[in-house]
Amino acid sequence: MSARQGTVPEPAGVARGGKRVYGYAIGILMLEARFPRIPGDMGNAHTFPFPVLYRVVTGASPDRVVRHPDEALLRPFLDGARELEAAGVRAITTNCGFLVRYQPALAAAVRVPVFTSSLVQVPMLLGMLRPGRAVGVITIDAASLTAEDLAQAGIRPDMPVHVAGLEGEEHFTDAILNDRLELNPERAALEHEAVARRLVAAHPEIGALVLECTNMPPYASRIQAATGVPVFDIVTLTHWVYQSLVRQPFHGYL
Repeated sequence: MSARQGTVPEPAGVARGGKRVYGYAIGILMLEARFPRIPGDMGNAHTFPFPVLYRVVTGASPDRVVRHPDEALLRPFLDGARELEAAGVRAITTNCGFLVRYQPALAAAVRVPVFTSSLVQVPMLLGMLRPGRAVGVITIDAASLTAEDLAQAGIRPDMPVHVAGLEGEEHFTDAILNDRLELNPERAALEHEAVARRLVAAHPEIGALVLECTNMPPYASRIQAATGVPVFDIVTLTHWVYQSLVRQPFHGYL
């Protein structure tokens, strides 16, 4: 029987389920903290022009994750990653660059891409720079960022990478790692500028900077203005991954 004779035509397509929520391409594993998260911070949803889905990992305080790594935290992060995947996200990141320590385990635990830290950009950036150039890494606590941590991001000891931390400054590291309820953004910005200037002055061959800490992107523009080099962080990486997940057709032929 034809459609003219009363049949109902098949729809052009059907909506398929299987996820708990929809519209979230990026899931973010969050530390348990209360310090202020200003725009640009990974934990402020206004940082992104697209929706993100958060999952707080209970017990994962900033100080515990950065300065007192505890293998007992791995299981809650694995559970959190699996929950985000089950909820429907298409890639997972975190809000602490030191969680690069869990990169292999988290990537193995789910079927979606995992990028735990902005540090995974370092090898790619070195490949973009001409020979003799280096990448600078600014971290919240240089003493806690070990060679083993860097290795999890694919950074070998022979790579030209120079690290500087903010632990010698008075405000930013204290506010984040000690989970203070107040943060002075201008004071923090000045500290970032000072550390970045010193790092580039000590190593003028630096051709790009990577901010390890996910609380540092609010100050990226100030760092770039102070040093004159490209600045990469977890936000630039998240945008890059997001764009790969939600490709749009080019107009004209397709």
